[in-house]
Amino acid sequence: MDFTFLGSSGIRISNLCLGTMTFGQQNSEAEGHSQLDAALDAGINFIDTAEMYPVPAREATYGDTERIIGSWLKKSGRRSDIVLASKIAGPNRGLPYIREDMRYTPDTIRFVGGKKPVAPANRLHRPLPTALAGP
Repeated sequence: MDFTFLGSSGIRISNLCLGTMTFGQQNSEAEGHSQLDAALDAGINFIDTAEMYPVPAREATYGDTERIIGSWLKKSGRRSDIVLASKIAGPNRGLPYIREDMRYTPDTIRFVGGKKPVAPANRLHRPLPTALAGP
């Protein structure tokens, strides 16, 4: 596996990243765990998720991907082996069940496995419109 660095952070990440947007919709929890295990066995240490996953986004499955990753982290004990990149849903996304308070503070955002992020890669799922970005 080839590796690079995440920006100027000094954090080493695999050139391949495992996307998890199907965990909880097209893939079961067991299948998600197997895919995470296989990715790490192949040398992948970079895992991508988002609070609105799985897709297609539905209220009934909202947050299932992050719950599956959280249960895998608890079961595997391999948190220190991965770099977890997550995204929060931006405003005007037509998904009112995700969050009403759009201030994007630690108090308004759920975190993978119920824990605050320790990875430096947390970002909006889409850019903020200029009107909301502030001065």
